[in-house]
Amino acid sequence: MPSSHLIDPELLPVLNAYPPMPEWSAEALAMVRAGRAEQLAALPPPPPLPVIVETLNIPGPAGHVRVLAYRPAEATGSLPAVLHIHGGGYIFGFPEMMDAPNRILAHELGCAVYSVDYRLAPETPAPGALEDCYAVLRWLSRNAGAQNINPARIGVKGESAGGGLAAALALLARDRGEVQLAFQHLMYPMIDDRTCTASQPHPLTGQYIWRHQDNLFGWTCLLGHAPGKPDVSPYAAAARAENLEGLPPSYIGAGALDLFLEENLDYARRLTRAGVPVELHVYPGAFHAFDVIGPSRLAATALRDSTEALRRALHG
Repeated sequence: MPSSHLIDPELLPVLNAYPPMPEWSAEALAMVRAGRAEQLAALPPPPPLPVIVETLNIPGPAGHVRVLAYRPAEATGSLPAVLHIHGGGYIFGFPEMMDAPNRILAHELGCAVYSVDYRLAPETPAPGALEDCYAVLRWLSRNAGAQNINPARIGVKGESAGGGLAAALALLARDRGEVQLAFQHLMYPMIDDRTCTASQPHPLTGQYIWRHQDNLFGWTCLLGHAPGKPDVSPYAAAARAENLEGLPPSYIGAGALDLFLEENLDYARRLTRAGVPVELHVYPGAFHAFDVIGPSRLAATALRDSTEALRRALHG
């Protein structure tokens, strides 16, 4: 690979141990989904932390939306809250993939975390997943008292496709005017379908974990048509939004070898021009999902940066 010499040396064994994505088809997607469930079943038990975890079923646009809710066991008073959206290219995944990190987050930062099991593409194209997430956000806002959360300290967090949904949710919340988010926390967000059709793609990104062909398949499933067309909604691809004013303070992190690097950098630049406070981190030698697929010093650095930014956003 042209960028192999740029990979952080500690990440090489992690990368080599990670199973590659298949050549995509409906059958391959079913296998990936089943494989993720098998990987989850093989994981060690979550850390023994004093955190209460419960499953909620919240009314949504197509029945109920399942949510995993985390809360410090000894919490008193109202807590700040994170609405978390998992990754998976819009086509696979479930909240349990981030169970351990969400338990740690609730414990270390003294916050409530609500992780959404949104509907997946291609069975549910855009805006189905976003509307699921919005239903949970609106429910949190309206039931803040009953949930013992601070309605002025609700933010949204996501990684990869979850970061894309988080960014789109921030736009939708701003435009509908029912809920005011305190922050958006985006880790290598998947926000621009035009990356699939760029005439001069970055020559050194998108070669590992989530590749160009994976991105094309994911976006095609979400949109229900080929990406790159002129009329794609910003509620599907947040980078399509023409106006970013009024969005909440934003955190964006990405690896220098991540396929989403340039779309993330451009979104951060545009947010700053719209007067939105932005904290931006680019990690040299890092590919997509470097922080969650295996241990390394670079992953630890990214986790520390992310945690401290969330601490400030949640508690001021």
